[in-house]
Amino acid sequence: MFFKRTLAAVVWLLVASHLADTKAAIVTFGAVQDNTLYENPTGAFSNGAGDYFFAGRSSQPPGSSIRRGLIQFDLAGMVPAGATINSVTLTLNLNRASAAAGTQDVSLHKVTTAWGEGTSDATGEEGGGAAATIGDATWIHSSNPVLWTNVGGDFVAAASDTQSLNANGNYNWSSPAMVTDVQSWVNDPSTNFGWLLRGNEATIATSMRFASHENAVGAPSLSVDFTAVPEPSQCLVLLAVLGFQAVRRRR
Repeated sequence: MFFKRTLAAVVWLLVASHLADTKAAIVTFGAVQDNTLYENPTGAFSNGAGDYFFAGRSSQPPGSSIRRGLIQFDLAGMVPAGATINSVTLTLNLNRASAAAGTQDVSLHKVTTAWGEGTSDATGEEGGGAAATIGDATWIHSSNPVLWTNVGGDFVAAASDTQSLNANGNYNWSSPAMVTDVQSWVNDPSTNFGWLLRGNEATIATSMRFASHENAVGAPSLSVDFTAVPEPSQCLVLLAVLGFQAVRRRR
């Protein structure tokens, strides 16, 4: 009788441990790189090391006015392989928007090609960019001098999420499609190229400026809620003990 009670206690401890190992956890990441694609036919401009990145359309002449942001987070080592992603929240700090532009939508699109962040660092308000350097993402380059397949970046046409922005402050993007994006990156880290941000590209003077990961104030963050899969060895031990208890009960 004592043995059976002891065995039952061990089983429940193992079950409790198993349940604890599968509980959800939340981790928050800082971006590992971000950049701006400045519309330009030769890919002359970028802002890899700048304090800001942009999305939307500036007041520059047609053919050089569109801005698209890029951002990427490294999930390796923080979200274990095989984990199930429950929810995702991207937080960006909007620190400059034209009051005359009013409310504008900014959409996230999953990027499908690796891209880079060079040493370019625009001066002033950074809206015009700086001369692109080796490794920079530009309007025509994914990582200078390597070209995008498509001018303006390689990304999924359907938006993963869209938020309406107006006044300066923090804004969150969170959606089932973003969960799918992050889940795919956890399942296959080699496909993690982050997101591209698109604003209103039809109307001039509607571009939005965001703090980059180099910025000491309002740097981007990604919060990921996930459930980890227990180690196979734990499952095997649990099954073995439960099986052993079942055999003893038959006796």
